[in-house]
Amino acid sequence: MKEKISNESSVSEFLLLEFSAIRELQILHFSLFLALYLATVFGNLLIISAVAFDHHLHTPMYFFLMNLAIQDLGAVSVTIPKSIVNSLMNTRHISYSGCVAQVLLFVFFLSSDISLLTVMSYDRYVAICNPLQYEMLMNKAACKQMVAGVWVAGFLNAVMHTSATFATPFCSNIVNQFFCEIPQLLTLACSNFYLMEIGAIVVSIILVSGCFVFIVVTYVHIFTAVLKIPSVEGRKKAFSTCIPHLVVFSVFFSTACFAYLRPPSKTPSDGDFALTVMYSLVPPMFNPIIYSMRNKEIKNALSKLLGFRKSPLDIFSRVFRFSKE
Repeated sequence: MKEKISNESSVSEFLLLEFSAIRELQILHFSLFLALYLATVFGNLLIISAVAFDHHLHTPMYFFLMNLAIQDLGAVSVTIPKSIVNSLMNTRHISYSGCVAQVLLFVFFLSSDISLLTVMSYDRYVAICNPLQYEMLMNKAACKQMVAGVWVAGFLNAVMHTSATFATPFCSNIVNQFFCEIPQLLTLACSNFYLMEIGAIVVSIILVSGCFVFIVVTYVHIFTAVLKIPSVEGRKKAFSTCIPHLVVFSVFFSTACFAYLRPPSKTPSDGDFALTVMYSLVPPMFNPIIYSMRNKEIKNALSKLLGFRKSPLDIFSRVFRFSKE
């Protein structure tokens, strides 16, 4: 199959980034991505199971956390398995429809993540700054409506980006990334139709920046309120529920924005690959650890669920810290 195609011809499939032409390195890539994927799936399934089966965690904060775990699980399952299979089978191919599906679902889960993290900051704001109104404002019906709005908004945003990206004909079928990433697809465009997607990205960046500003302002109020709490234990508990959320959003926001705002390279780049892994794989993998590391309720729920004296995520975090030392 020709890698370069004429303007008149239509693309029936794409060629994704090949990790290496050396078979041993392909197997290394397969093993590494498989291990990271299984760790991500395991961690997020633990969070989902803990929240679903422990009635002590049937609160708005953990309801949102369970939805975040579902979104993270979906995001990695859209991209990583295809890369794993390609490395194992020594191939680069992905069908046109498969590429469309990857873009649609990945943007769907990515957008939903950002929206949900914004909702979660509002939940923490109400819980800490307006505790007397918490049960009224964050009742079961309100939480379900918020989550439904998150999923619907994410889907509409995904449809907009997917339609704008694939509205243009492509002059090449070589995607310099391990999945169908929008910035890389735009470098293959033959006409100015790609400006539609550029416009859609600008609109999304503005909306995401609005979410970022909202979260920052919210946390300024939260930290101001927390510092006024007289007891050290009270401040510690408040910080333990807020800091993980802020860390997760900051890492996710900074890497994703940098990946989509910088001009994409038309040649394979280790920097582009590392940056994409940073925003597409690292947050879903570390979110369960970050949210449970200092959360006694999650640890206790996991211990009861699996019959361990210590939470498996706690054991993993201890091993991770020991290996760093």
